[in-house]
Amino acid sequence: MKVFFTLDSLALGGTERSTLDIVSKFSKDTTVKVVYFYPGDDLKMSYQKAGIALHDVQVKGKKNYISAIRSLIKLIKKDKPDIIVSSIARADLISRIAGLITGTPVIGTFVNDTYGSIRIQEQKERKLYLKFLVYWALDKWTALIPKYWISNCKSIAYSNGKALAIRAKKTQVIYRGRDTDQFESWAPSSTAEQFKFVFVGRLMERKGLGELLDVFIVLKKKYPHIHLDIYGAGGFGKQLLEKIEAAGVKESAILHGSVLNGFKKLYQAHCFMFPSWYEGFSGSLVEAMIAGIPIIASNITMNMEAVTDEKTALVFEVKNTQALEAKMERMILEYPQMIEMGARARKEALERFDIKVIANQYEQFLKDVVNKKVNQNHLI
Repeated sequence: MKVFFTLDSLALGGTERSTLDIVSKFSKDTTVKVVYFYPGDDLKMSYQKAGIALHDVQVKGKKNYISAIRSLIKLIKKDKPDIIVSSIARADLISRIAGLITGTPVIGTFVNDTYGSIRIQEQKERKLYLKFLVYWALDKWTALIPKYWISNCKSIAYSNGKALAIRAKKTQVIYRGRDTDQFESWAPSSTAEQFKFVFVGRLMERKGLGELLDVFIVLKKKYPHIHLDIYGAGGFGKQLLEKIEAAGVKESAILHGSVLNGFKKLYQAHCFMFPSWYEGFSGSLVEAMIAGIPIIASNITMNMEAVTDEKTALVFEVKNTQALEAKMERMILEYPQMIEMGARARKEALERFDIKVIANQYEQFLKDVVNKKVNQNHLI
């Protein structure tokens, strides 16, 4: 079986990282080529190191869809893949049209809660709603093209499926996974001089970083030994930096920028923070669970498919700064119990999210589609 995986870019993001993790564990029976269209190649060397064939289309201009479609059609005719798996907005539209024209089966993916209520409200507040509606119309129209869909969690499958009028029996849920062999068991720092909260991910407003920083600034006055380390890059970084400087906490709230293998930073911290407004099924959250570091996460439905409140994480109501403050303070004051909670998360994650299991599920589903053996009764 020959498969094209199409992405917007090879930037350092959750979907790009998960695609790398999954396809690098496919069997020798499956030949993979990852096709990407736009600038951003932070993960290029990692893909190459894993022996994954790449094709950079090098489209000029963010929305030059016609050129991208033509290039992909040309590549499809040359390589003749059995199936295309597309992820992320622009790559989705490009791949669907190219697949339709060439008669190549396309598998769509749901990797984010694109049409959830918080996302829609965000677009309205940023005065981008008309643009959002145009994309939604294009997405819904072209959503008729994929034969099946793969969603990284159930809640997103239902939310996006409803928004795009996709029947449940066309969607297979396969959670994100990680190579658990890369994760040592996390252990708390032996020093009590600092208590470090850590965030790893893209710097976007919807990640809840504004609320996180506001709460940290308040708690810093009560607990001078706490620190906040933020790893990642993104457009919201400027606002965060301005807030840090205005509050006079630049020595304890630090933006470190983007790093490869960000999960390794978990081992230098005491608690992983994940306050997102909406997400896909987060690879960062899965990584924190596998490591075993104590976690505080928002109660969005995607997170709740990974963690259980009070058992494997402390959970707070999304966007509720008072609730977030209470959870962070409890993390500080009841830390021995929090360490036990992290250990429970690790035990559960090792069973649920090992990449070898996830990759096998993914590859087998693609084979079933190619061989027309999909049992729709087993889909959601």
